[in-house]
Amino acid sequence: MTALASRTRRSAPSTPGAGHVLAPLAVAILAAGGVAAMYLAFVQTTTGQYADTTAMLGGDVHHQRVVEVLSRALNGTTLVTLVLVCLVAVAVGVLRRRIDLAIGTGVLVLGANASCQLLKVRLPRPDLSGFPGPNSFPSGHAAAAASVVCALILVLPAAVRGIVALAGAAYVTVIGVATVWAEWHRPSDVVAAVLLVLAWASFALFAIRLFRRAAGPAGRPSRLTTAALLAVAVITGAAGVFGLISVAMNVRMTAALVSGRFAFLTGSAGIAAAVAGGFLIWVWLAARDRAAESAPAKAGRPARRTKGGKK
Repeated sequence: MTALASRTRRSAPSTPGAGHVLAPLAVAILAAGGVAAMYLAFVQTTTGQYADTTAMLGGDVHHQRVVEVLSRALNGTTLVTLVLVCLVAVAVGVLRRRIDLAIGTGVLVLGANASCQLLKVRLPRPDLSGFPGPNSFPSGHAAAAASVVCALILVLPAAVRGIVALAGAAYVTVIGVATVWAEWHRPSDVVAAVLLVLAWASFALFAIRLFRRAAGPAGRPSRLTTAALLAVAVITGAAGVFGLISVAMNVRMTAALVSGRFAFLTGSAGIAAAVAGGFLIWVWLAARDRAAESAPAKAGRPARRTKGGKK
């Protein structure tokens, strides 16, 4: 009986600490700051615009298999499809009797996509690289895809979040690279969209934790998910930094140091690193609420008596 009572006490919901509540808010602020930094670096400077535009124009990929994957990704990502997936995410939250998660997914998706379109319309883009055109910062396609995947990670049970995160990160990366390949967006547009989605997702989670009166024991994402996302973020991030330095040096040189295809691959590496890093942070944040919905049920369940009575 003593062991059973101690289990019940350990399973009982507890009042979340300040760090548990404020961690998503800190991530939201940092991610929003990242969006501002991307705009200042790649839209408001000559070097940034040159590197960004060179990467977009260098996507002359003619490999049949690669072109087929990129084309299918763009053609299969429609507004109707994304809306349906978003509605499914909300329905999952309702079916799990987690209205807070259902509302959070709505705030996440609507906020990320509305702010993305607003920034695209309102932000000025000076012509510093000799390639005039309307502002494309940030990418609406990348924001829509990333926001829907983040919404699914938030509402789905912990057992499937890892595989959804890995598949979703791969999908968002392909979408981001495809928009650059099709010359719809520059790499900075995609990276900024991912950061914008992370900011809204973290803010929605902050609101959920702020108004939730109890929280269960903290959980962790699977080691496979963490290792895979971390490895991709580190490897592609290092490649992207090296490539960006090389492309930026090209601005100061008379002769071309790097080709347009090299710049495109550099931008693709940067996109992969941003998506992997962003999803890694989001999976860890979402996993902290793994047992929150099950703790109250366990606490309220009467202890089972051992057969044979008390010896």
